[in-house]
Amino acid sequence: MMKYTALIFFVVLASCSNDLQEINKLFETIDTDVEIAEDVSVIYSDSAKVRLKVSGPLLERHVNKNDRRDIFTDGVHVEFLDEKQRPLSWLDAKYLEQVDRDGKVYVRDSVVLYNTENEKLETSELIWDEVSEKIYTDKFVRITQPEKGDTSYGYGFETDRKFTEFTIKKNFSAKMNVEDISKALGQ
Repeated sequence: MMKYTALIFFVVLASCSNDLQEINKLFETIDTDVEIAEDVSVIYSDSAKVRLKVSGPLLERHVNKNDRRDIFTDGVHVEFLDEKQRPLSWLDAKYLEQVDRDGKVYVRDSVVLYNTENEKLETSELIWDEVSEKIYTDKFVRITQPEKGDTSYGYGFETDRKFTEFTIKKNFSAKMNVEDISKALGQ
């Protein structure tokens, strides 16, 4: 009886052998430092007050302790809120990356920032410094102010999270054609 048990064990063991390289390939495709979520809404608070709402169809959360970051790769909508949780400004873009170690949020690709005055900023990239709460870029910007009947163009921009007062670093008023504006905005 013992001979047959040992023979059966050997046959089973031999039939279950796998190539070690094939097994390793299975584990190489799994990135345990990235969490992925769909249809996400994230609420950021400061001193127990909601200050920011971020939503998008796909969030990649990189959880490596040396390089923590949240990335919205398929579009994002951001609402900056006041102390009473009323919207101060809104931001839409195709890409957002929040980097913990920098304390900054990088927003790219078809970026549009609105405020309560119906003013609109369009650019290819914005950076939000979470510590100073400044929003800025060195890229081309177009700012539309319908109540003033004005549109401004320039390179470089800075504002606060309310987007009520702003500075264009290199302003120019020359007429531009639609193709040049679209190219400068990365659209």
